[in-house]
Amino acid sequence: MPRIRRRLQLITPVAGLLALGGCAAAVPAQVAPHATDPVCASVVLAAPESLGEGLPRRDTNAQATTAWGDTSAPVVLRCGVEPPGPTTERCESVETPGGVRVDWIVVEGDDGWTFTTYGREPAVELHVPAQVAAERSTAFVDQLGSAVSLTEQLRSCV
Repeated sequence: MPRIRRRLQLITPVAGLLALGGCAAAVPAQVAPHATDPVCASVVLAAPESLGEGLPRRDTNAQATTAWGDTSAPVVLRCGVEPPGPTTERCESVETPGGVRVDWIVVEGDDGWTFTTYGREPAVELHVPAQVAAERSTAFVDQLGSAVSLTEQLRSCV
């Protein structure tokens, strides 16, 4: 009996390490200032499981965030970012497959594209890395409409 107990004591930690080794690492994300808004939990839960081929949903390490794609260059959604005020940046109104219209401020930077909802609270931000934008269209933004429509619309693009 002591021999069996000793073997079990050796096997248990090894099995635990093997189980952990199979887990995919969470995508690092930065928590937004208003991430604790309860609507953000609903937005993240309603986000699609995929944004298209090669962009499956990934776990993140921050509240009110989710991600898609390769963990080396993930598309990251953050809910609860600071709502943008009036701006001269490009503002696009995107109609989603379900008929919901979402206004996004679109900013291109060296590191990729950032889409931030305009006129909605809490505000939602989607960052598309340059590597992803170079390989595909960012038209998948329309797939976020049903999730983002859970936020309150206060204003629209002009």
